[in-house]
Amino acid sequence: MAFGEQPAYLRVASDLREKIVNGALPPHTRLPSQARIREEYGVSDTVALEARKVLMAEGLVEGRSGSGTYVRERPVPRRIARSGYRPPSGSSPFRQEQTEESARGTWESRSEQAGAEPEIAARLGIEPGDRVMRTRYVFRDGGEPMMLSTSWEPLAVTGRTPVMLPEEGPLGGCGVVERMAAIDIVVDNVVEEVGARPGLAEELLALGGVPGHVVMVLERTYYASGRAVETADVVVPADRYRVSYHLSVK
Repeated sequence: MAFGEQPAYLRVASDLREKIVNGALPPHTRLPSQARIREEYGVSDTVALEARKVLMAEGLVEGRSGSGTYVRERPVPRRIARSGYRPPSGSSPFRQEQTEESARGTWESRSEQAGAEPEIAARLGIEPGDRVMRTRYVFRDGGEPMMLSTSWEPLAVTGRTPVMLPEEGPLGGCGVVERMAAIDIVVDNVVEEVGARPGLAEELLALGGVPGHVVMVLERTYYASGRAVETADVVVPADRYRVSYHLSVK
């Protein structure tokens, strides 16, 4: 193979991708069969199969049991807005995670005590195995699952206080800043790192995604005088949402 030349399966996938993008193969159309791809492009069954796998991994097509492979409807990405804005008193977790004013959503949550795994312990500046309150959220907009979040708070900070359970007590459902202020901890910094990876099976199941789809992961940590008081992973389907940051210039 000459330098720079694509493998045959990528050339086939590229041509089929172009047909999907330009509408020659519209949504819900059945993808040419493996035999048809083999004949049309003059390739082997293995090449035809690998080309289809590429399109499936990219989320452009989906397999239907007993029926074949079909072009997927391409969602129009919606925006998730992030900013340094501190929500008003009584802000819900949904408002904390989605600062777009038009967003109106619901969420489900479950909290439990756990030992901090090494990665989470490093983010919180505690020892692996130290006790944390772990809370898992599913956020919905119009009934559609749009975002997952898992947060961890050191029980050395919140244990035996009124805010130990993020969703219960007098400040249940409020944001991290307000809850920490109630126990005389002033949050003065927040750091977010954004990355992407293939979604885990359980994540895609909860979000209604397709195996192999990519998700964006926002690693967020709140600090008070340099001490981490909460860290969280926010998981968003990359094909359905864009994360927009609003940064003020002083």
